[in-house]
Amino acid sequence: MNNKLMDSTSRTEPAQGIQFLILIAEDEPEIVDILSAYLTRAGLRTVHAGDGRRALEMHRVLKPDLILLDVQMPEVDGWQVLAEVRHRGTTPVIMLTAMDQDIDKLMGLRTGADDYVVKPFNPAEVVARTQAVLRRIAANNVNTEQRILRANGFEVDLEHHEASINIEGAQHALTLTLTEFRLLAHLMRAPKRVFSREELLSSCLPEGETLARTVDSHVSKLRKKLEVLNVTGIPESVRGVGYRLGNRV
Repeated sequence: MNNKLMDSTSRTEPAQGIQFLILIAEDEPEIVDILSAYLTRAGLRTVHAGDGRRALEMHRVLKPDLILLDVQMPEVDGWQVLAEVRHRGTTPVIMLTAMDQDIDKLMGLRTGADDYVVKPFNPAEVVARTQAVLRRIAANNVNTEQRILRANGFEVDLEHHEASINIEGAQHALTLTLTEFRLLAHLMRAPKRVFSREELLSSCLPEGETLARTVDSHVSKLRKKLEVLNVTGIPESVRGVGYRLGNRV
C-alpha cells in the first residue's frame, strides 16, 4: 500500500479561508477514499497515513487539527498512537474501530479519545462527529492568546497539557485524565461562575457521553485527586445548578 501523503487540497480548493486539516490514519484504501471525499465536500482538508508510525510522524510535522484513527493499524496500533498523541498534547482524536464492545469504547475514551465510531459506519456521521469535536475545541479556545490559565493557586498550560497547584509556595503537578483536565481548565476560565452540568457535558466530555450525571462522576474523581493534596471542596457544588471552581479550603 502507498503510504505517501495524499492531500485533498491538491484536488479541491478550500471553500473559504483557512480550513481545518484532518489526518486520516487508516490502512484500508477504500475507507480512506470515502472519508477523504466526504470530508473534502464538507470543506475540510485531509492527509492520509497508512500505518501508526507514519501517523505519528505526520502528526508531529503537520500538526493536524484532528485525527481519525483506526484501532487496528500496522506498525504501531491505534491505542499506542493515541497514547503518544496525548503525551504530546491535546490534538482531538476520533477512534475508528471494528470492535463493537463497550470495553473497547471505554478504553478509547479513558485513554483520551474525543469520540469513537464503530465500523461499518456512515461516512456522513463521521463528518458530523468530526465537525462537532472541532466546534467544541474552537469554543474552548476562543481566546487563543491565553495559553496558560491561573486561578486560585491552580495553573493550567493548555499547549503542553500540564496542570499544577501551588500549596504553601510549592508547585505540585496534577496527573489528570483528558476529561478532568478539560473540566478544571473550563472552570478556571471563569472561577466565580457556576456552570450547569449540561454546559460542562457539552464543552468538556467526549462526544460519546450523553448523560449530564456523568459530569458528577468526573468531578468526583478530580476532587479525590485534589484531596490527596489536602485540597478539599474543589470543584464546588452549587445545589440545583452545577459547579464552579470555588475557593480552596
